[in-house]
Amino acid sequence: MKSLPSHRSTAAWKPLALVSALATLSFPAVAQVETGQKLTPVTVSASRFENDPSLAPIGASVITAEQIREAGIGNVNEAIRKIGGVYGRQNLNGTSDFALDLRGFGGTSDNNMVVLVDGVRISENEQTVALMSMIPIESVERIEIVRGGSSVLYGEGATGGTIQIITKRGAADATHGTLFAEVGNRNSKEVRASLSKGWDKFSINANVGAVQTDNYRDRNSLKQENFSGGMQWALDQGRVGMRIDASRQNFDLPGGITWAQFLQNPKQAKDLANFSSIDSTLYTLFGERRIGNWELAADLSYRERQGDYFSPTYQSTYDGRSSQFSPRARHILKAGNVTNEFVVGFDIGRWGRNTTDSAGAADNAKQQSKALYIRDEIRFGKARVAAGVRHEIFDQSSRGGKIYDKKFSLNAWDLQGSYEITPIVSVFAKTGRSYRVANVDDNAYTVGNKLLEPQKSEDVELGVSLGDKSDKVTAKLFRHKLKNEIFYDSNIFNNINLDPTKREGIEIEGKKRLTSDFSLSAVLRHMSAKFSEGPYAGNEMTLVPRNTATVRLSWLPGNGQSADVGVQWIDSQRYSNDFTNACNSRAPSFTTLDARYAKRVGAWEFAITGANLTDKKYFSQAFGKCINDTQLGIYPDPGRSVKLSARMDF
Repeated sequence: MKSLPSHRSTAAWKPLALVSALATLSFPAVAQVETGQKLTPVTVSASRFENDPSLAPIGASVITAEQIREAGIGNVNEAIRKIGGVYGRQNLNGTSDFALDLRGFGGTSDNNMVVLVDGVRISENEQTVALMSMIPIESVERIEIVRGGSSVLYGEGATGGTIQIITKRGAADATHGTLFAEVGNRNSKEVRASLSKGWDKFSINANVGAVQTDNYRDRNSLKQENFSGGMQWALDQGRVGMRIDASRQNFDLPGGITWAQFLQNPKQAKDLANFSSIDSTLYTLFGERRIGNWELAADLSYRERQGDYFSPTYQSTYDGRSSQFSPRARHILKAGNVTNEFVVGFDIGRWGRNTTDSAGAADNAKQQSKALYIRDEIRFGKARVAAGVRHEIFDQSSRGGKIYDKKFSLNAWDLQGSYEITPIVSVFAKTGRSYRVANVDDNAYTVGNKLLEPQKSEDVELGVSLGDKSDKVTAKLFRHKLKNEIFYDSNIFNNINLDPTKREGIEIEGKKRLTSDFSLSAVLRHMSAKFSEGPYAGNEMTLVPRNTATVRLSWLPGNGQSADVGVQWIDSQRYSNDFTNACNSRAPSFTTLDARYAKRVGAWEFAITGANLTDKKYFSQAFGKCINDTQLGIYPDPGRSVKLSARMDF
């Protein structure tokens, strides 16, 4: 069951105001790039240390800053959906934080993947999406998408995979900045500003932004303010630094409507006086040090997340805190054409949340976790082989609505390999075990107040890549066999452990340079998600489209003009409560079209961007029941939007 959105608290913004003022008066912003300027790319998720891009995680999809810039993408979530081809469901509060689905987990997709910023986890220990909207798009150097089990390095919830957002670094002795403004229909307005300054060994940066929109539906207006900034010192054998990411959101909640209401007017709201707000602030300290063949690194993060929810009959507030400490070490040994990389690390996490409501009920929930992981990769000739294990101990407790204390431990492992048959043909394989732990919201609503068992998955993936950097296609066959999958059953309004389930399918990613001016990219997925045992054996899982397809065509003639056109098709889906597969109706399939044209004039770029240009009436969220083949709880997606923007780089 989805948790209520979170709260306001202006106190968290006081230190940010000071940092922002100092930054803008002196020399701000996250390391930016002038048009055409190239930064040396790095990867971090393969071993949680930086590596050459050629040693990115096996089977990973990489979205570069250049691709984001060419497509005119305005936020991180949009880049993952439109360029990475990841299916996303509309956020119920109208922000850009769509619930992304890497491997067909339907209504629990956001709890079956891990989102990280520079290695720091921002996924929540609640039934809420990770707030990627707090990460300014101008700060992103690359995004790595790893589909499939990744619990060895990143722990619980990584069965569907990981999304790693890697930010830019300041250039030495350079100053860069960006000013951006955009207006559109439905009273949409957005402004962003970024500035970075680098000296010989020190850099400082800051980004600020604000969004205001009425959104597509009635009673769904949104106001959001973001701040991101940091500083970094380069050492002879390492670096140290700090970073702050903050977001404040205020939004109205229109609620779900029926199928009949959707056909009549998809813009209408069910709830006319429901609203909420979320304040989220993430503080991060990081450091790295090289000593001979050893590299030492550590991240220390602290996050505050406050929220409130209001309706005429119910009010709720909560105050959440989480911290993470992740020290790790890597040893690299080279002998001839053989390289061995050994990594060992610890993840220590603490999370807590206090909630109160208008009925006088209060709840205090906590979770602590301690994990040890070891990973070793050997590279010889044209082959790579990696193996890893993780042991994690959990301590969960709750006081209030449900009282419990529970301690348990889980293990994960994986084995991966790749081989380059020729310079343009390579094959890879991955197998392992991943897991997900029931969070505080999962355990809050269960049958008979029974606590949920951990979810475990046996994961297998086989793949092949053909081509080079400009013309390449990658195909993957995958399978996830799950036991005790954690799922919300809207038939009984409770979270449950399902009978064994299975997801298997094929993913194809390709890109092709058609001419010097035109390039084409596509991401296709065919998925079978079914119960494998129990009374529903053979039945399809809910809210999982069997097929998805994303195709993009880019035009870059090199004369200051650019254009980008994208089409996404999503197959029909079973409604959220249809475990019996008895409902004759489904959430209909839909196709959306978006496009952008831009013209550069000196330091300025002017663009027109359109989304859902055919004004398709569709929905991707439907949590209610299917009664007499009529669906309840539909949350319509936006109709056509058109926006005009101006951007200056300096």
